[in-house]
Amino acid sequence: MPGSPVSHPATGPVRAVRTGPVLAVTCLALATVVSAMASLSVALPDIARETHANQTQLSWIIDAYSLIFASFLLLAATLGDRFGRRRALLGGVGLFAGVSLAATFTTEPGVLIALRAVLGVAAAFVMPATLSTITSTFPRAQQARAISIWAAVAGASAALGLFASGALLEAWSWRSVFWLNTVMAGVAFIGTHLFVPESAQPGKQRVDVTGAALTVAGLGTLVYSVIEAPEHGWGSTRTLVGMALGLAVLAAFVAWELKHPHPLLDPRLFRHKAFAAGSISTTLQFFAFFGFIFVTMQYLQLVRGDSALMAAVSVLPMSAAMIPSARLTPRLVARRGARGPWTVGLLLVTTGLVVLAQLDAGSSYWLVAGGLLPLGAGMGLATTPATAAITDALPPRLQNVGSAVNDLSRELGGALGIAVLGSLMSARYRDGLDTSGLPAPVAHAARSSLAAANHIGHATGNPALIERARDAFASGMHLALLSGAATTALAAVVVTGLLRRTGKPGTVAVHTQTDGTGTDRDAAKATA
Repeated sequence: MPGSPVSHPATGPVRAVRTGPVLAVTCLALATVVSAMASLSVALPDIARETHANQTQLSWIIDAYSLIFASFLLLAATLGDRFGRRRALLGGVGLFAGVSLAATFTTEPGVLIALRAVLGVAAAFVMPATLSTITSTFPRAQQARAISIWAAVAGASAALGLFASGALLEAWSWRSVFWLNTVMAGVAFIGTHLFVPESAQPGKQRVDVTGAALTVAGLGTLVYSVIEAPEHGWGSTRTLVGMALGLAVLAAFVAWELKHPHPLLDPRLFRHKAFAAGSISTTLQFFAFFGFIFVTMQYLQLVRGDSALMAAVSVLPMSAAMIPSARLTPRLVARRGARGPWTVGLLLVTTGLVVLAQLDAGSSYWLVAGGLLPLGAGMGLATTPATAAITDALPPRLQNVGSAVNDLSRELGGALGIAVLGSLMSARYRDGLDTSGLPAPVAHAARSSLAAANHIGHATGNPALIERARDAFASGMHLALLSGAATTALAAVVVTGLLRRTGKPGTVAVHTQTDGTGTDRDAAKATA
């Protein structure tokens, strides 16, 4: 793309920047943090074998990243907008590279979970800065194309990360996944330093520390309770109290934000139908998508017996369908409005998940591909209009909010999807696995994960246990993927309902309120 002058909100016009390199660098940084969520999924069998992690610990190894990522997004976006998005990018990718390097030396699942949590903090600074840098750097006429590329990278990075990780695992251990993270983050750091201009919002508004603390506490308690549910039972007092407490803290967050002069996220923004539709759709869509990745990569390797590389190659049809559909979506939206392509995309995702839910230990790859193609095409069609609905609904000075909400929706959906769908799968697997005739310690180990059951079966010469474990896992995957399909079907209903009067998002009308101290605060009015 040609260079264009950039206006810094606080200092006025600055020198022209090269928007092409800016887009390339921000997309690389985006790909680094998005691929890290899914790329480790292909290494879960190796991690389970080497570290002896059980199914709950495997869930935490993946979800510690997503949970902390989502919890810190709003605070990180606010800090980035106040102190500079370029600084946020540099600090985020720098920390990401350093922690990824440290993870290559660990052998304990607990340490790995902690390091993944720190990676989530780093990613929280990176992701909102990428989209807000694009929306503040690119001329309005070029933003739609740039956002479509951003959305395509965001959607495809998970699958491409799986492929890259699978290729590395053919020659090296699961630690090579973290080496890949280190290299990508290092290149993004250099590119940000060379090409990305600084941008920030004017003024020195107070940072909502209380709101940030409530977000972390609420989401942390809720997701922790969901992930630990298979250990203690979905109907246990511990699980129900934990989920209720998490929801209560999040309700307190909403109440606090409504009265705070400078909220991390003003709940009034959700009165705008397109903004609400984009947020809900993104959350439910990525709930299903990342839950699918978590479950399916284990199925391909532990049930079908594919190598890490073959498992990663097996999901490439999804990316092959996703990338062109994401690039085509802006044209479809321009001609037909957002609602049609958006809803069709969500229904295609639903169809793909329903097809994949039919897989069992003896299914052919053609059934896998038959589910991946509509899933990928649907993700491409649905992601771009959902992202645009969020960012286009807000005026330029609130683009940081739009970026943060879009990212929060993705990561919260992903964290909850891995937690909920992974827990449903794990619970069904444990309940469905017949361990009669096995000593109690061996039976407990076999129920902890499919990888453990496979290992025990091979070590003791018990192929019947392996077959029973694979069938139990397939049953759990069936339940998880059908639950994911139900969420994307719900998203299609929500989008159709909220956008029934118009196919194109409007803009939130923002008025200024003054609190008792004379401080201006923004509040969103609903527009049809």
